[in-house]
Amino acid sequence: MKGLVIGFGSIGQRHARIMAELGIDVAVVSRRDISHSLTFSNTPKALAEFSPDYVVIASRTHEHHEDIQILGANGFEGQLLIEKPLYAQTYEHPEVSFPNAKIAYNLRFHPALQLFRSIVSDRHVYAAHAYTGSYLPEWRPNTDYRQSYSAKNDMGGGVLRDLSHEIDFLLWAFGPCTRVTAKGGQFSNLEIGSDDIFSILFETRQVPLVSLQLNYLDTTPTRNVTALTDQGSIRLDLIAGTVETTTSTEQFSTHADDTYRCQHQAMLADDSSIICSFEEGLDVVRMIDASVTAAKTQTWVSQ
Repeated sequence: MKGLVIGFGSIGQRHARIMAELGIDVAVVSRRDISHSLTFSNTPKALAEFSPDYVVIASRTHEHHEDIQILGANGFEGQLLIEKPLYAQTYEHPEVSFPNAKIAYNLRFHPALQLFRSIVSDRHVYAAHAYTGSYLPEWRPNTDYRQSYSAKNDMGGGVLRDLSHEIDFLLWAFGPCTRVTAKGGQFSNLEIGSDDIFSILFETRQVPLVSLQLNYLDTTPTRNVTALTDQGSIRLDLIAGTVETTTSTEQFSTHADDTYRCQHQAMLADDSSIICSFEEGLDVVRMIDASVTAAKTQTWVSQ
């Protein structure tokens, strides 16, 4: 099988490496002079000369929409995986010509998250509270955080989009959002032009109150969710890999590549049971836009 990775930043490099480990012949599209065995300067040339069966879009978020349109215009008909979030904004006509396109919310493949979702699905959930924070200057070693896309709103950066994993898995676990309110912005002394803190309060079809706090500032990386249910509380800690209930604690040992590898294996097997669909990816983008609107207007926004 031939695979093409569009974009060769840190996430594109990870995709290319893991795909190669799975036996895929990998080419890369990058405008930069990079170290990879087979590279192309643009997507049309790569499609014409390499003819990939599987494409991963790992470019900057604000480039995703154009990359998808280029693939369609040049006749690509294979499997398509798009890095999260799907778009930097909601488009009026977001449909694509790829019925099997998926969004790369790889955390869905973490066994602790899957167990947490399985447990809450059998309980009545009164409320859920999620918190995620880590220090942006430490995200990418040997890279100036001020020059990263995370630091720039016009490139699809900001904590609300960068950490949209949380929005995806909260909607995956608790159902579609019905209305949302939020507050957020650039509050710290980080030298960035994007939001570094965001707090969201929302309702879903299954849960009357869900809160989510996101930040670029926590020097102790934290990623957890607590669900308050009719059978006691359930705590998910994705850093420790644990799921704690009132009667037990289960811990999972995982490698940083494991969820990415499982995601690619699901794509290759055409297994849609876990992986994020295109429409679910759109729901995340719509919720991000609604949260931005809610923060600006200081109101509740219906979904």
